[in-house]
Amino acid sequence: MEAKGFTQDGTVDLQGRPVLSSKTGKWKACAFLVGYEAFERMAFYGIQSNLVNYLTSQLHEDTVSSVRNVNNWSGVVWITPLLGAYIADTYIGRFWTFTLSSLIYVMGMILLTMAASLKFMKPTCTNGICSKTSTSQIAFFYSSLYIIAIGAGGTKPNISTFGADQFDDFNPYEKNLKVSFFNWWMFSSFIGALCATLGLVYIQENLGWGLGYGIPTAGLLFSLVIFYIGSPIYRHKIRKTKSPARDLIRVPIAAFRNRKIQLPDNPSELHEFDTQDYIRSGKRQVVHSPAFRCLDKAAIKHGNGGDSKPPCTVTQVEGTKLVLGMALVWLVTLIPSTIWAQINTLFVKQGTTLDRSLSPSFRIPAASLGSFVTLSMLLSVPMYDRYFVPFMRRRTGNPRGITMLQRLGVGFVIQVMAIAIAYAVEVRRMHVIRVQHISGPKQIVPMSIFWLLPQYVLLGVADVFNAIGLLEFFYDQSPEDMQSLGTTFFTSGIGVGNFLNSFLVTLVDKVTGRNGEKGWIGDNLNDCHLDYYYGFLMVISILNLGAFFWASSRYVYKRETKEVNEGCVEMETKALDTSLGLHA
Repeated sequence: MEAKGFTQDGTVDLQGRPVLSSKTGKWKACAFLVGYEAFERMAFYGIQSNLVNYLTSQLHEDTVSSVRNVNNWSGVVWITPLLGAYIADTYIGRFWTFTLSSLIYVMGMILLTMAASLKFMKPTCTNGICSKTSTSQIAFFYSSLYIIAIGAGGTKPNISTFGADQFDDFNPYEKNLKVSFFNWWMFSSFIGALCATLGLVYIQENLGWGLGYGIPTAGLLFSLVIFYIGSPIYRHKIRKTKSPARDLIRVPIAAFRNRKIQLPDNPSELHEFDTQDYIRSGKRQVVHSPAFRCLDKAAIKHGNGGDSKPPCTVTQVEGTKLVLGMALVWLVTLIPSTIWAQINTLFVKQGTTLDRSLSPSFRIPAASLGSFVTLSMLLSVPMYDRYFVPFMRRRTGNPRGITMLQRLGVGFVIQVMAIAIAYAVEVRRMHVIRVQHISGPKQIVPMSIFWLLPQYVLLGVADVFNAIGLLEFFYDQSPEDMQSLGTTFFTSGIGVGNFLNSFLVTLVDKVTGRNGEKGWIGDNLNDCHLDYYYGFLMVISILNLGAFFWASSRYVYKRETKEVNEGCVEMETKALDTSLGLHA
């Protein structure tokens, strides 16, 4: 197909016809996608970054309840992509899953704008005394939030993988372009987040919540129009397996049935199709690895008890091994996701207690400090892509500069530094409170909000390594037909991290505040021990870092064979550098 100018990876257009490499895909197609990503992130962070303040100031929830509700909603937003990815990989593909889900997302944004704009949708206040929020008002507001979460479940895992599909892995030039794709994809995401934390947060608190939600709603509609204009030049991957997730169940069952059979000494004796069969079908053959050897029994040629079902192939077994290996890495991302959840919850409430005055007439919204996370990301991504990667590439020979797991490790170390600084700053804040004899919940601590700046900046730098690194890692290491599902390891990790933070906040509040004692977290942050909670997070982050190094040292990267030049076969490995104990 290459001689005719078609793509070599078998991608097609929306009608299922082969597409020309020169007229489709690459960055010219992605240009239509990044607009949606920027506006969607602006909408999401426009809600998330200031939601805790909306719940306490507009719906009159207490601190612990508002933090818990923000974490629960954020968790659902990041968990629902599991369903969206499964639907895309198994039934209707990425494009149509995204299309249907984006309409649900927009509907939720419209309802949320109504909930924040219409007077009868919010409690009324007279002379500083506010009525209790009605059940119908609460139901309408949270229904709109969770409709957005359902829509995000279909858009989030598919838009980034659909963008990555625009690059042909079999074309060396396009494969080289793809190395930078996730860096610049996240760059567009950071632009949207910056607009939210700098502009929308100010609009919400000073010009009205309805306008603050209405602007990203209009932007989202505009970006969808742009997205569909680009339809003629998009590439679509063909599903080569009807139910790709089925192997995750079939392989362990087959291995269990053959548990009493001795494995052959040579892995080449295991069941596998001929390489030419993979070439003809356009599928990729995954090379045998020594990890999870017990699963190799699923590929024993002469199984147990005359089972009529053919044995699993080595490629199917290796796909299951990859998912198990990624699951181990996923587990050690949960604590970092919990740390990240502080940015839009306790960091914001902490900021409301500090001096936020920039002039006698202007006070910076506490949630706007999150813009420094985004700014540090925006500055770090070009530096990482243009300077750090080429510098390290010359020394390691790895096209990425460092391996994907090394990238994650650097990010996690920086994140530990960030929470350590957050702890130190909170200790300083508590010292000022004691010296100044501050006790009231609305008393301002004479300490600039910019004391919080280092922790925000470091978390932004860390995210360039671990957030982008995780998205790339889970896409790259997923079995060929499960790449949408694979990227949900990234989103679900963030979701579970939010749920974990919600659980920890609730548990710590109940345990430390029982018998009338002063709790670590309370409505009055000037009379509690938030420093103890940050110290607790620092300790578990350090322990988690050790667990990450253990898990990464045992991870085996995916190795595939691919066709090059008239049926010749070349072996491709996904990582080249094995230093720092993070094995490739």
